[in-house]
Amino acid sequence: MAPVRAFDVGMQKMIRRFTLAAFLTPMLALAQGGPPGVPVTTDAARSGNVPIEVLANGVVQSESVVTIRTRVDGAITEVHVREGDVVQRGQVLFTLDARLNQAILAQQEAQLARDRAQATRTQLDADRYRSLRGESFASQQRFEQAVADAAASAATVRATEAQITQTRLNLEFARITAEADGRLGALPLRAGNVLRLAENTPLGTITQTDPVLVQFSVPERWLPTIRANMQAATLPVTVRADGDVEGAVRGELVFVDSQVDTATGTIGLKARFTNAGQRLWPGAYVRVSLVAGADQDVMTVAAPAVQTGQQGRYIYVAEQGVARRRAVELVRVSGDRAVVRGQLRDGERVIVDGAQRVSDGARIMDRSAAPAPRVSALENR
Repeated sequence: MAPVRAFDVGMQKMIRRFTLAAFLTPMLALAQGGPPGVPVTTDAARSGNVPIEVLANGVVQSESVVTIRTRVDGAITEVHVREGDVVQRGQVLFTLDARLNQAILAQQEAQLARDRAQATRTQLDADRYRSLRGESFASQQRFEQAVADAAASAATVRATEAQITQTRLNLEFARITAEADGRLGALPLRAGNVLRLAENTPLGTITQTDPVLVQFSVPERWLPTIRANMQAATLPVTVRADGDVEGAVRGELVFVDSQVDTATGTIGLKARFTNAGQRLWPGAYVRVSLVAGADQDVMTVAAPAVQTGQQGRYIYVAEQGVARRRAVELVRVSGDRAVVRGQLRDGERVIVDGAQRVSDGARIMDRSAAPAPRVSALENR
């Protein structure tokens, strides 16, 4: 029986110890200033100018796409470039067989020499009959015939000269050159293929890659703001392609469509970007950010601080370790900041993290600032 009695005594001592601890713990916490508040983080409300940022998806477009075609008949004798090469205006791309045109040119030059000789003789005859007509040794009809023959010979010379000019152009066209700066696409034909002007076969394309355009659309409600600010200044636009780790590319808005798309309720826009590094590729999809203007002297808070309740939007402001609820109107969100209207002063601390766990008048512990040293009530005695 002795071991059982000893066990009962030990259990009674343990129960009294836990009961005393349960009684003294809240008393000690009350003596040290009350129970700890809900841990939260805060951020200062700010007053200032906030850019009006409009986000959209866009497509990169080339300002110019030139299709390469032949202007004369002939077989391709040499290809001077490769697919995907960057070419400059005037650079030789293809060479065609020009031997037939060279033979035609030689024939026409010989004919021109003959025509010039004939024109010289007929002009001399006209001059001679003019003098004889003045001395009454030649009839008027013979003189007029000589003048007509001289004019016809001169016209024949000019016609042959025009034919020679055309043949020389055909010889130049036998060297197909780039008509614009840009990047070559696929080249479907190689040396040995015969080109016919009548067939109009494309030899490839040249796509201008610097500068480039980005086409995108925004809701029509932004149109008045965009038009008003475009007249005063250039509107900046930034784009970022998927997978681009170098950051956004900056450009400017250059075009606003002449009408709103009634099917989608959007307005089409275009922005121009320098693209020396070839970071923007024609046809690629990009994320677009247009700064359409700026709101002046508005109040902003961290976007996660704005909560939604049955009475509308609200935030919690930290006031001397207590959360105070303030009703606000959410105007818009710009990046990680929310533009709001309400009873809020510049610099007030707004609860960001932990706002869902507090209520109006709840005690809070701000973790975003270094905690002040706690002084117990017993130490102040």
